[in-house]
Amino acid sequence: MIQGWVGKRVLQQFLLRPEMSLIARRLTIIATLLVAPSVAGAQRADTIPLHRTLDSVSHHFHGVLGYSIDNLDTGERLTLRGDETFPTASLIKVAILVTLYDLVDKGMVSLDDQLTLLKIDQVPGSGVLQYMHPGMTLTVRDAAVLMSILSDNTATNLLLDKIVIRRVWQKMEALGLPHTKVHSKVFLRIASVAVDSSVKYGLGVTTPNEMARLFEMMANGKAVSPKADSAMLDVLANNQDMELMQRTISGLAVPHKTGATDSVRTECALFRLQSRVVACALTKQNTDTRWVVDNEAQLALGKIGEAILRTWPKKQERADDSR
Repeated sequence: MIQGWVGKRVLQQFLLRPEMSLIARRLTIIATLLVAPSVAGAQRADTIPLHRTLDSVSHHFHGVLGYSIDNLDTGERLTLRGDETFPTASLIKVAILVTLYDLVDKGMVSLDDQLTLLKIDQVPGSGVLQYMHPGMTLTVRDAAVLMSILSDNTATNLLLDKIVIRRVWQKMEALGLPHTKVHSKVFLRIASVAVDSSVKYGLGVTTPNEMARLFEMMANGKAVSPKADSAMLDVLANNQDMELMQRTISGLAVPHKTGATDSVRTECALFRLQSRVVACALTKQNTDTRWVVDNEAQLALGKIGEAILRTWPKKQERADDSR
C-alpha cells in the first residue's frame, strides 16, 4: 500500500489527470480513503459529484484553470494543475500579510507603527487610500486591514516599503513555498526585484498547491504562530470581495483573498464547515477579460465554491445558537 502524504500525492497526480476515466477517478477516491488519515469525528464525503463539477467547470472554461481543494480534517484532496505556476494578482497579498505578522511576532515591526501617506505613494486600482489627502497617517495595522479586505494597492505598497520585498521571499521559502513570490510594488513594475518573472506573471506568482498550503498552515497555527495566524484569518474573514467562490454563499464568514487582472482571476479560502476545507482556484490566459460581475472566470469559481458547500455542508446550528 502507498504510505504517507508523498505517496498519496503521487497516486492522485497520476489518476486525476484530465484524460483519466470516471472509473479511475473513483479509484482515486477509494485509494485516498485508504492512505489518508482523518481527524477523529471528521467524516469523509462522497466527492464523486464534486469531481464531476470540477471536471465540467475546467473542461468548459475558456482559459487555464488550476485548483487545490484540501479537507484538512479528513485528508481528502483534489487537484488540477496543482504544481503549475500562475499569476496571483492580489492573491499574493496573503504572503505579504503573513510576512508582516512574522516580523511583528519577532518584534521587528509593531502593528502600531505609524505610516505617513505621501502623494508619490498613491497608486490606482483597488482601494481607498488613493483618494485620501497626502500627509495623513495610519498604523501598520490599518494598512494591513485595508490591503486584506479592500485589496488596497496603496496600503500594500506602504507595507512593502516597511517590510522589504525580499523578506516576503525569505518567509515563503522558509515555509517550503519556493514558487510563491511578490515581484514589485503594485503599479511600480519598474522597481521589480525579478524583472523577467514580473513581466511573465505580474505582481506575484504561486501554484494552487502552495497557496493552499499557506492557508492550511494559517488554519493550523503554523504559518507564524497560533495567535498571529488566528488574527490574520480574522482579518481575511472580512474581505469584501464576494464575486468569486463566495458569490452564492451566505451566512458563513470565510477567510479568503481574491485577485484579478484582465486575464486573471484567483481566490483562496478557508471554509469552516463540518470539517475545514481549503480551496484555491487560479486562472490565467482567460478569454473573457470583462470587468463585470458575470465574468466567466468569476462564474466558474462561484460554481466551485457552491460545489464545496454541497460536498461538505455547514455545521448544524444548535437550538440556542439561532436565537
